[in-house]
Amino acid sequence: MNSAKTVTLATPLTRATEEPYYHVVGDEVEVFAAAAQSRLPVMLKGPTGCGKTRFVEHMAWKLGRPLVTVACHDDLTTADLVGRYLIAGDETLWLDGPLTAAVRAGAICYLDEIVEARKDTTVVIHPLTDSRRALPVEKHGEYLAAHADFMLVISYNPGYQSVLKEMKPSTRQRFVALDFDYPDAALEARIVAHEGGVDEATAQKLVKLGGLTRKLKGAGLDEGAGTRLLVHAAQLIARGMNPVVACTAAIARPLADEPDTRNALDDLIAAVF
Repeated sequence: MNSAKTVTLATPLTRATEEPYYHVVGDEVEVFAAAAQSRLPVMLKGPTGCGKTRFVEHMAWKLGRPLVTVACHDDLTTADLVGRYLIAGDETLWLDGPLTAAVRAGAICYLDEIVEARKDTTVVIHPLTDSRRALPVEKHGEYLAAHADFMLVISYNPGYQSVLKEMKPSTRQRFVALDFDYPDAALEARIVAHEGGVDEATAQKLVKLGGLTRKLKGAGLDEGAGTRLLVHAAQLIARGMNPVVACTAAIARPLADEPDTRNALDDLIAAVF
């Protein structure tokens, strides 16, 4: 029997105190809620900044479950997800990772941009995505059965897929999948106005600019401006910043470094504003 003390306080399990703003586009809420009731994992597919993370936050609030979010990256290890031993004075402590803490607490664990994580790391989620619903915590000598309310959610951007960063069919086929994309212009303008604190006319211009940048995908840009960037620009404008300056800082510069592409984006901003 392992004598190390287990602590979980460092894991960022959160509960929203207010409903996160999310505008329903299709049947995504119903599908997610049904998957949660059926204890099925969910995969969200869509471009950067289209609302995947906000949707998960909204659904965690709607279902009344805590949420832990992990931003996946190349250096993410199994220990980062599952946990590790720490030495504190003369004590040996076991610190649950975010995945383990979520499994224990019955939380939603959201692994954002799952394909960015190392393949040997993501294998650890497989027993949680089938009938076993368990997490082998090998270093702690524990086979942890998932809480009844535990739910695994992952996301990725198919537009960034490559041979080296592609989700294996053996992983994909374990999930219920939901496609996300940018909303239509009218809805996106309402979202930008609400989240950015600007008037409808300004929001419409920002959405028009976003649409123009998306047409540059593959012609200088890997991806156009997501709704998130449009909201950032709106928030700067709401603070009294000149729209051209705000759009340059919040949209154009985050999107591109190459001089010709930057100039093209600057021209689009000048044309819209």
